[in-house]
Amino acid sequence: MEIILSIIILIVFLLGMFAFGGQLLSVINWELAVKLVIQEKEFECDPFHTPNEKGIAVIDALLSWATPLACILYFINNSNWVYFGFIGGSIAIYQFGIMVFPRIFLQNNKMRIGGDKSVRFVYIFAPLWGLSGLFMVIFSIIIIKSGVF
Repeated sequence: MEIILSIIILIVFLLGMFAFGGQLLSVINWELAVKLVIQEKEFECDPFHTPNEKGIAVIDALLSWATPLACILYFINNSNWVYFGFIGGSIAIYQFGIMVFPRIFLQNNKMRIGGDKSVRFVYIFAPLWGLSGLFMVIFSIIIIKSGVF
């Protein structure tokens, strides 16, 4: 069980580093983030979309570090991982929602939110990130309630 748990935490760490790194890159170098399909090409979106995404990138970059930190703390046996896991997992669940639900409503209202490749990327990555956040929240609660840490 410990090996499976460690593999899951490693996957959460990698997803978390991708989320944090991708948003940090978007803040530092938007054009490179677009080339890497982390962000949408401006000409493929309605005019409001890119400025909104730039703002979201800033707040995501400021918050997304908590989940990877929780994973690192877990691997070095630091009991504080449960707090960062709960907080970071909660943030990841929120980020899933902010990535997916507005896009669904915008698409349903015939608004352009990016090319097929970038939209598909969001619809694949966001649920994985949200599930990893849900895992961290549940796992943190189980450990806190058990008093093991």
